[in-house]
Amino acid sequence: MKKLIVGMMLALPVTTMAQNSLVNTQASRYAKLTGVGVNEVQWTKGFWAERFAVCRDSMVPLLWKTYNDASLSHSFKNFEIAAGLDTGRFKGPSFHDGDFYKTLEAVASMYALTKDQKLDRWMDDAISVIGKAQKQDGYIYTKSIIEQRKTGAAKMFDDKLSFEAYNFGHLMTAACVHYRVTGKKTLLDIARKATDFLIGFYDSASPEQARNAICPSHYMGIIEMYRTLGDQRYLQLARKLIDIRGKTEGTDDNSDRAPFRDMKRVVGHAVRANYLFAGVADVYAETGDTSLLNTLDRLWDNVINTKMYVTGGCGALYDGVSVDGTSYKPDTVQKVHQAYGRDFQLPNHSAHNETCANIGNVLWNWRMLQLTGEAKYADIVELTLYNSVLSGVSMDGAKFFYTNPLSASANYPYHLRWEGGRQRYIKLSNCCPPNTVRTVAEVNNYLYGISEDGLYIHLYGGSKLSTELHNGARFALEQQTDYPWNGAVAILINEAPSSAVPVYLRIPGWCNKASIKINGKLVAANIKGGQYQKLAQTWKKGDRIELVMDMLATLIESNPLVEETNNQVAVKRGPVVYCLESADLPAGIAVSDIIIPSNGRFKPVNKHISGGRVNALEGQVLQLNNNNWNNKLYRTLNTSTKPVTVQLIPYYAWANRGQTDMRVWLPVVRANP
Repeated sequence: MKKLIVGMMLALPVTTMAQNSLVNTQASRYAKLTGVGVNEVQWTKGFWAERFAVCRDSMVPLLWKTYNDASLSHSFKNFEIAAGLDTGRFKGPSFHDGDFYKTLEAVASMYALTKDQKLDRWMDDAISVIGKAQKQDGYIYTKSIIEQRKTGAAKMFDDKLSFEAYNFGHLMTAACVHYRVTGKKTLLDIARKATDFLIGFYDSASPEQARNAICPSHYMGIIEMYRTLGDQRYLQLARKLIDIRGKTEGTDDNSDRAPFRDMKRVVGHAVRANYLFAGVADVYAETGDTSLLNTLDRLWDNVINTKMYVTGGCGALYDGVSVDGTSYKPDTVQKVHQAYGRDFQLPNHSAHNETCANIGNVLWNWRMLQLTGEAKYADIVELTLYNSVLSGVSMDGAKFFYTNPLSASANYPYHLRWEGGRQRYIKLSNCCPPNTVRTVAEVNNYLYGISEDGLYIHLYGGSKLSTELHNGARFALEQQTDYPWNGAVAILINEAPSSAVPVYLRIPGWCNKASIKINGKLVAANIKGGQYQKLAQTWKKGDRIELVMDMLATLIESNPLVEETNNQVAVKRGPVVYCLESADLPAGIAVSDIIIPSNGRFKPVNKHISGGRVNALEGQVLQLNNNNWNNKLYRTLNTSTKPVTVQLIPYYAWANRGQTDMRVWLPVVRANP
């Protein structure tokens, strides 16, 4: 069926594509899976329904207000000035256009599930202004357009730190989502003109101009435009942009020191790298170029096994030096910033872990999952969503993090950029809030996948699905679960075809034992995690699948080459990583006083933080007595301890109760067997 779709795609009128998935791989010859339609999954109750409600009622309206308040953010005002609807100068970072496009995408994704007409009007009004700001040749970058009007100089892509292509990419992605949600071509037409402009530009651009395209969101955007419009020129453009990387002197910071296929490890800016890998995965899905997939596999192994935090966070370094030390000029040391470090270099207090990089980790692994159908990629998507993505937004949806460290202390002697707690608007760089909001608004798109033969269930959460399989048959089900607080999931079949349809249940990698019943009959027991369990039969309305996963709190240790966490443990239950926060300790006890016994036991307890429901973990640990380090660098080992009961909270929920100390990794004392 998929080959037939490929052959038909160019003949399809564009309006037939409106109900496709967020990342539309249905016609991608080299992708095993495709997502379901953007409005085919509705939240019901439970964890993600609660987070979605906060997104609907707080995140989206506050974000829209922020970007339409010129006294706070000049992002939309820049479009009005570029459109000639107001006067003034460009203000804000060069990626400010992209911030607004991500905000538009968040509104579109929210509209897909709510059909709130107010959101539709917001988008219509904004798109009208964006269209007026675009130049006749398709170029749209408000910073340059406003400056060109004043100086007459038509410079484009001349700045190595230009975010022009990045802005274009988020325009393309937002346009495809908006079109699939609303059926309107207004933003899609703007994106089409912009994509056509890039084709012409790269035909004549100098090598230096061609490489001035940091943070390549446009790879993903161009491929999504190809999938939406079927224009082969777009696919050729994306392939060309990958092929020209590293052909002129590049940098580790931008992951273009060498041609992409020659990359051996990941060393640069974590957002740029993860966006690059996600875009390359999109190109592989359309071309089957195994040299791209081989490189992606190599780099995935490097990141996941040596550079990713236990929370799924990416980008250890605020600033540093490239692992290769020098560029082509041997006396020049290359810097890296907001970057992946060396293998096993994972500091905690100074961990950068920009929220956008963590979202990039989701985007990359989601695409790898669609290419292969392998559960290990879904494990990373789940880990990152629950921990280092959700940590980027407060429980009430009103304030955000740029960085996501794994340890915080009022006594830490260094002041770091982007520190200072959660903020409504991050003045140095507000790129993460709109990225976070669009991601939370779109989590429903990550639950399910469709293959040639059946339905995959990737993630668990209270929801209803009603979709169409590749053969045109309807399939509908409902998940009932309190996951991730509980390992029991009930799946009710509401509609199914008359022929057999395999359902693939993901057994998460964290799960040591799971069992499955169908209509009360045990069909599989002692299932190990890290795989999809195939259930192949003819389903009928009323059938009930029950998945039960053992969900114990476990102690996680790191590779001993991770120097920062030697003889320490992190606590994890299901997909959720926990931390100890000073707000949960009695007065006079510091986070650094707590030691975890290796035979310690933690039980889940209900708790509310800033109006949000969580499961805390309660257990008995050890407290160091007389733990005074004033004016001391070294001292004789302190062995004076006493038992104390503490509560650990989900990592994503920290910093919602004022300025606090926090640790994910805690010292461990190994009990005698």
